[in-house]
Amino acid sequence: MKIFIVTGSLFMALTVLIGAFGAHNLKDKLSTENMKIFEKGVQYQAFHSMGLVIIGLLGFNFSHHLLWLPALLFIFGIILFSGSLYILVVSNIKWLGMVTPLGGISFVLGWIFLGWAVFRN
Repeated sequence: MKIFIVTGSLFMALTVLIGAFGAHNLKDKLSTENMKIFEKGVQYQAFHSMGLVIIGLLGFNFSHHLLWLPALLFIFGIILFSGSLYILVVSNIKWLGMVTPLGGISFVLGWIFLGWAVFRN
């Protein structure tokens, strides 16, 4: 499952770039509260990018069809959770806060299905 190792690695590289952008360009422009929200998005993106790499590594020993769902849920979670937080604090579009929990649910379901995949194998 090299695709998930590559995807996780690219998301992780993007995490570093987004984190550096926030630290260097947004620190003086955002409130302390919004900076914490931005950093939470970076943190969760990092966790789940590494989760994708782990899924990819598991793919060398586990049935691939069991790993696709958790991987896709992590990808959707990164986009919905972290992405909505980034856009929310930069643009101040408040309704994006309603999208964030969908990403969180994707993360939770991804971990549940990953555990199930390991159990089933």
